[in-house]
Amino acid sequence: MQVNIIDQFCQHIAGIPLSTAMRERQAKSKDFHWYSPILTPQLANCIAEVVVRPRSEDDIRATIMAAVKFGIPITLRGGGTGNYGQSVPLRGGVLVDMTGFNRVVAVDQGSIRIQSGAYIKAGLDAALATGQQLMMYPSTMKQATIGGYLGGGFAGIGSVKHGIIRDSGMILGLKIMTIGADPEIIELSGPDVALVFHSWGTTGVILEARLKLVPAENAAFASGLDIFLLSAVEKRFARFYRSTQKFFDGSRDAMFSMVNVKDVDAFFDLASQHHGQRSMAVSEQESAEAGLRPIHQTAFNHTTLMALQAERGWTYLQVVTPTPFSPDLAEEELTRFGDEVLMHHEYTRENNSPRIGGLPLVRFTNEERLIEIMRSFEADGCIMNNPHIFKLEDGGRFDPDGQKMSFRKRVDPLGLLNPGKLRSLM
Repeated sequence: MQVNIIDQFCQHIAGIPLSTAMRERQAKSKDFHWYSPILTPQLANCIAEVVVRPRSEDDIRATIMAAVKFGIPITLRGGGTGNYGQSVPLRGGVLVDMTGFNRVVAVDQGSIRIQSGAYIKAGLDAALATGQQLMMYPSTMKQATIGGYLGGGFAGIGSVKHGIIRDSGMILGLKIMTIGADPEIIELSGPDVALVFHSWGTTGVILEARLKLVPAENAAFASGLDIFLLSAVEKRFARFYRSTQKFFDGSRDAMFSMVNVKDVDAFFDLASQHHGQRSMAVSEQESAEAGLRPIHQTAFNHTTLMALQAERGWTYLQVVTPTPFSPDLAEEELTRFGDEVLMHHEYTRENNSPRIGGLPLVRFTNEERLIEIMRSFEADGCIMNNPHIFKLEDGGRFDPDGQKMSFRKRVDPLGLLNPGKLRSLM
């Protein structure tokens, strides 16, 4: 893109914080796609030409109008914790860092209204102050934003109780802004929120979300126990869980859990019936005082992060196991893959039914072998959600009925939002 066009754009939005410094452009143009040794070289040279940091709805509107005037691509960014390059600007242009648009608008009984650039922990803390909590949140809640989570997330801590985001009923409403010379505000509710959810910022700019809250309780499956998190890792993960090695020393597999205090004893009784052994049970405060890693950082893709911090060369896959779950199949896969794959399962719900997904660690050698491993899982009846792609359609279940693409044409007729992420708009 011509430098003078970017200069004109910057002059047009004078007064709104922005940067054209290479260091900031490089930093803000990256997310956690470095988990993937396949995506890393593919996205290495994708850098925005200007980073804009809006603080208000008026700032966002002015930024959009200027981008439309000069025909500049727009990529939205929250905390940059996405794993598939969701916020990487494939075609340069303007990267809109939403983290300055971060107000908790209101906390009511049963719901919270919050601006999209707010960190998820800020929303959780605001809810907890009223005796309520979010239905679910990612392990990266300190870094991830509300808008980024809804635009690129799928499940999280709490999904074992409430289901994955899509069918949990968590998103009560969304306020979005369209892309045009005179941007429009659209309020979505009910099933229409699905037009924006998990669309990687291609179907409008999320301004504000209204999310359902539940009573603040640390919440298996059919047990009737109040469980909020179940994350199982095999014993070879122990070397990555450094702060808990006194309890998780590699002699046994481990289940990291969040359980309502009233059900702790019953939970361990149930575990013992299935040859489980009580290792420790601590409150959040006791955990912090003991210097242990927060429980939300022992689950989902934080396990991958811990492994990569300790030993480079690992990557991961996203697997949904066949229903009903077969421990024998998991054992057979452990034997089949040996030291090349370390098994990790997350327990969630989908359509109000138990769902066990895997985030196995894979010792990366080359793309061909990674594909062979994926095909091997599929031969077991598993569903693969490939985390080594950056096209929305390749991830599966993006737009089965064409409604999202139709809506996208309405809210972004010029195709300026996150261009290159939709295979159908190459």
